[in-house]
Amino acid sequence: MFMWLILIIIFLIALNLLMKNESFDKIPGPRGLFLLQNSLDFLTDSATTFRYFTELCNKYKKIFRVKLGFEKIVILHNPEDIEILISGTKYNKKGFLYGFIQPWLQDGLLLSNGEKWHERRKILTPAFHFNILRSFNTILVENSAKLVQRIKFETEKPQTDIMDIVTDFTLKSVCETAMGTKLDEETSEFAKTYKNAIHELGSIVCHRAQRVWMYSNFVFRLSHFGRRQKRILDMTSSFRNKVIQKRRVDFVDTKKEIDKYDEDQNLYGKKRLAMLDILLQAEKNGTINSNGIDEEVDTFMFEGHDTTATALQYTFMILANHQDIQNKIVEETNQILTSDQTPTINDLSQMKYLECCIKESLRMFPPVFFISRRIEKPLKLATFECPAGSDVNIMIRELHHDCQQFREPFEFIPERFMKKPTWHQYAYIPFSAGPRNCIGQKFAMMEMKIALSTVLRRYRVLPITKPDDIIYLADFILRPKEPILVKFEKRI
Repeated sequence: MFMWLILIIIFLIALNLLMKNESFDKIPGPRGLFLLQNSLDFLTDSATTFRYFTELCNKYKKIFRVKLGFEKIVILHNPEDIEILISGTKYNKKGFLYGFIQPWLQDGLLLSNGEKWHERRKILTPAFHFNILRSFNTILVENSAKLVQRIKFETEKPQTDIMDIVTDFTLKSVCETAMGTKLDEETSEFAKTYKNAIHELGSIVCHRAQRVWMYSNFVFRLSHFGRRQKRILDMTSSFRNKVIQKRRVDFVDTKKEIDKYDEDQNLYGKKRLAMLDILLQAEKNGTINSNGIDEEVDTFMFEGHDTTATALQYTFMILANHQDIQNKIVEETNQILTSDQTPTINDLSQMKYLECCIKESLRMFPPVFFISRRIEKPLKLATFECPAGSDVNIMIRELHHDCQQFREPFEFIPERFMKKPTWHQYAYIPFSAGPRNCIGQKFAMMEMKIALSTVLRRYRVLPITKPDDIIYLADFILRPKEPILVKFEKRI
């Protein structure tokens, strides 16, 4: 027994020496323990972990490193190094943390790499053509009107959980536009459970990320959290299958090719050209199979509703705390639209001040607040070098709060976006940047503009939650620990 103990100690010492890397160790960062490295620093609750990363960003102004077990992670929050990382295609592979959501999103556009990613991006790009977005305007306007009707009942309450109502709006919108599927009574019931399931999946993933022993898929599957994730994925898959099956039934079989659809009418046969239509046609053409369709629908159901709902949540909250800015938005909107007029794409393009407000909200509260890349070849940054086999993470929220890039970074100043940018090109990246930027960013901006302009013309949003009240959780999305609350009041 004693001999075995000696051999284990020798093995661990040798392993620790093998883990050392001169270029990685030169990067500043918190001290770690033998073998465990910085793993114990993250064995805390989710809010404490988020706060700890913020403190490290404040301490190490541009770059730092941490080790979680065998994983080497470099954290960037300066635009010069970020440009080197994401401006090209050399470092496009997603980081190891994304592997924890692979059982859910599999190899969809968010997680895929290399040739598969290029092929999927090529297939899906036509789904976000300007003329396609223009055809979705009516759906978004209709859903915004329904959102207004729901808020009518909220005015009788002392406060409203804003995320609850905007998530309904964005989930229905992505189903009816990108998926071409209107939620019926059955799928609407599934949708209520789906929203909560997405949040719980994020919590499980981050709980796993904080515990290095759960990095093993075998260990994780045996755990309570692994079993819980399996049950949730069964439910989300069922919802996704219902959406796809409903569209398969409605899908019009036509000999027209996708790239020859009517540019003026934006119609595919007699149907709007939904993203799911493109996938179904690609399946007919043999460029994607049913599993590939599942992957992309899961990806866009998540990214198309949760991130936009999160952005709307923070935007309503920050506008509630700035009545003067809210009034300017209403004034601008009323100058563009008559009292009963619904906004067209051209009308939305004239809402310059509203767009600045959305951009400023995305600067202060980026829904996707970090990006992670796996480095398969050494990455030479401005001052340091990241070795192959390490992960490089971008902390977008801290990047957006850099006082060297943005004057008064913690103040809500939409006017900063009305002028030519004074900041570095890669200092503001709410939709990422480079080749792997968000394919749906124009759709998201259009959706937010319609929702905000429609609601604010009819209701004043009053503050309950203040920005300084918010405690954030470590998650894939910028989630608050407590619900963000506002008060709606009918405009006279």
